Amino acid sequence: MNDSRNTCTLLNITVVLDSSLFVLHSSLKDMHLFDVYPLFDINIIKGLGCHVWDDHDTEYLDLYGGHAVISIGHCHPHYVEMLTAQLHKLGFYSNSVINTLQQQFAERLGKACGYDDYQLFLINSGAEANENALKLASFHTGKTRVLSAEKAFHGRTSLAVEATNNPKIIAPINANNHVTFLPLNDLEAWETELAKGDVAACIIECIQGVGGIRLATEEFAKGLQAACKKYGAVLICDEIQCGYGRSGKFFAHQWLGIRPDIITCAKGIGNGFPMGAVLISPEFKPVYGMLGTTFGGNHLACTAALAVLDVMEKEQLVQNAHEVGDYLISQLKEMQKQNSHIVDVRGRGMMIGIELDIPHKEVRSRLIHDEHCFTGCASTNILRLLPPLCLTKNDADEFLVKFKNCLTHSC
Repeated sequence: MNDSRNTCTLLNITVVLDSSLFVLHSSLKDMHLFDVYPLFDINIIKGLGCHVWDDHDTEYLDLYGGHAVISIGHCHPHYVEMLTAQLHKLGFYSNSVINTLQQQFAERLGKACGYDDYQLFLINSGAEANENALKLASFHTGKTRVLSAEKAFHGRTSLAVEATNNPKIIAPINANNHVTFLPLNDLEAWETELAKGDVAACIIECIQGVGGIRLATEEFAKGLQAACKKYGAVLICDEIQCGYGRSGKFFAHQWLGIRPDIITCAKGIGNGFPMGAVLISPEFKPVYGMLGTTFGGNHLACTAALAVLDVMEKEQLVQNAHEVGDYLISQLKEMQKQNSHIVDVRGRGMMIGIELDIPHKEVRSRLIHDEHCFTGCASTNILRLLPPLCLTKNDADEFLVKFKNCLTHSC
């Protein structure tokens, strides 16, 4: 009996000791994030309009919008209210049943952008949008080759990354020789490739984002559209960053007088809620199963997208992007005359590139740490401004002062 009790006691002690060791051991092996993002040592915890705050309550002017994602401003009251109300009703159900929010959004989007005769397929991101656009083009034409622009960025997955002009992020499994890269605006080069007859699609950003805010010309865009029709290729406009009002028109290609066969959207469509969309010409005939998604067009995503359109329309944010963007560009060009570090200022609306003769790293760091202002970047010497579409002239003036201070310190 005593032996039995002693055994139990020893067993209990062993369990306690093992448990303690397990806690200690597991604390040394907590899961870590896969380290693929170089991070600023700043923890942003709240936002409102064109401003965000860190966990020390430091306020920052946001001219980056989280990679052009924030369209109507951080935490817009109408957006918060609509999403909260939908959460109280239903967060998600599958695409095997009717979701009337999808059709409501399709009708609203068609009217807002001028493509109410097109079809809509909803997914969760820009990369997914481009994957499905390229897949559709291949289904439609029976061909496999794609023409993409030098400096293009279309995503980091499968064919989208293969159409991205950055060998560093293309894994061997993605390098399948489907894509030919050509200089943006070199119409003759694109026509020469199209004439070979094996091209399924041409995919372009009418304003390149990651490529450094480089604009397609009207002559090139119209010529490419005509060449695609002549040689039976699909024209895809990637509007993931430059679209959704950012350029001062709903889509950037609308500055160029073209009407692509397929348009891809994401980023600003949900103001931070993950969502993507493919707008598809009526010439494409859907077949059950040819495209599919689990989460795309879910109830919360559609609610977020409807709230974004509400605010864009009520507050006339596309027009605001045009007017305030023009003002900011003009002021930056004036600053260029006084400061030799500014090589070029280019862009449209709320998509602006400032090319410098010095690395952007130091200037961007000063903007963040000294002036408390977020911007984006491209290449090694280009600042990229992608603010919320609700940016005011006062916000623009505030940025100009901060930017001038940084350039002064860089002299």
